[in-house]
Amino acid sequence: MTKTDITMLKKSIEALQREASENNAGSLKRSLGGFNLIMIGIGVIIGAGLFSLTGIAAANNTGPAVILSFVVAAVGCAFSALCYAEFASMVPVSGSAYTYAYATIGELFAWIIGWDLILEYSVGAATVGISWSQYLVKFLEKFHIYIPPQLIMSPFEKAIGPNGETITGIINLPAVLIIVFISLIIMRGTKSSAFFNAIVVTLKVGVVLLFIGLGWQYITPENYYPFIPENTGKFGEFGWSGILRGAGVIFFVFIGFDIVATMAQETKNPQKNMPIGILGSLIVCTILFIAFGYVMTGLAHYSEFKNSAAPVAIAIAKTPYLWLATAVIIAILIGYTSVILVDLLGQSRVFYAMSKDGLLPKMFSELHPKLNTPIKSNIVLCIFISLFAGLVPISVVGEMTSIGTLLAFVMVCVGILILRKKEPNAPRPFKTPWVPVVPILGIITCLLMMVSLPLSTWIRLIVWLGIGIGIYYLYGKQNSKLGKQKKEDASL
Repeated sequence: MTKTDITMLKKSIEALQREASENNAGSLKRSLGGFNLIMIGIGVIIGAGLFSLTGIAAANNTGPAVILSFVVAAVGCAFSALCYAEFASMVPVSGSAYTYAYATIGELFAWIIGWDLILEYSVGAATVGISWSQYLVKFLEKFHIYIPPQLIMSPFEKAIGPNGETITGIINLPAVLIIVFISLIIMRGTKSSAFFNAIVVTLKVGVVLLFIGLGWQYITPENYYPFIPENTGKFGEFGWSGILRGAGVIFFVFIGFDIVATMAQETKNPQKNMPIGILGSLIVCTILFIAFGYVMTGLAHYSEFKNSAAPVAIAIAKTPYLWLATAVIIAILIGYTSVILVDLLGQSRVFYAMSKDGLLPKMFSELHPKLNTPIKSNIVLCIFISLFAGLVPISVVGEMTSIGTLLAFVMVCVGILILRKKEPNAPRPFKTPWVPVVPILGIITCLLMMVSLPLSTWIRLIVWLGIGIGIYYLYGKQNSKLGKQKKEDASL
């Protein structure tokens, strides 16, 4: 076989469907229904970003029209969600965008996407773990409980003590403990993880609904005028261009529904339930976000959110329910917990899929005989991510950008276009409507979002992908099960 043949290896849809139908000791246990998938999607979409980005977008870009930005962002996200839903119904196996790329674009590109998702989920879980630690410290201080500063900072961070002395961190212990705790839940099985996730999602959605319900009666209608503030003369500062820029700012609040697709091989009746989970979580979150933005900008004038790290606290101050501020911190802690859970779940399932294909060592796809979970993979990830969260400062980890997710979105939309052309008659329990319009709009939307990200983000992505390509040629390509099979067929 030629070099080009090997790197462009593709899995057939038939092979993936056979893999999806496996139900033996070596396959993941199917225990998730449509409701579980919706809760998983909501669990990762509703994070602390809702409580901060809404105010930032309103103050700098949109004014009260932030609710229109939520609609624009949701529509842009829906293009990719519809494409994900078609793929997930056709090939309901673990791996999400990695598996879809393997079936349409080829092995090398599938590896790139898988390696990209590893970065997204790992750094995402570590970053959220560090932020969770910071919010926990603030919450405990309200009750005069103080953790020694050495145990809430990495060794590379310093702080000034009460007597002016310099304190050097040892380890961010709360960040380590939350990663370990969530990993233990995941190791017990997807059903246990889904049950825990359903509890925390119910609690944090309850706080959001509480804010909406209690705040609604204290809305000041004058705060909505002008609904779309006049543009300042600069693109993105109010007016219709501000609504578009605001959509870009809050777009990242929606990202996360794609993790639902990594659960395909653990879903009962995936052809029906995967589209329900993907689209259902997106619709529920959009409704909540619009209502949240409406109440928030109605309680306080959008200009009051300028340069505020806690805009929701400003809105709550307009009501007699000041205890809601504490409830919001609790919601953020709960929200971060479910985001970590879903990130770690998605990460281990991408590892599982890549290992099953021979591109990663076999240990990552070995399942526990009783729990039917990739427990070895969970342990490795737990050690790596917890140490990363405990020993690396958040300034180094940086903001968890969405460039990896957006790249995956683009690949999925491209994959739908390719499959519709090459295999138009393949069974599709769910079909993306208005093809090729929807996939093309999804590609354009995601590329525009990627272009708007800073250069440093692109550099980090390129360096990471360069390392990944090196590993592929040194290990993955040599051990690819599909590659070995093709070589055997060619020699015969």
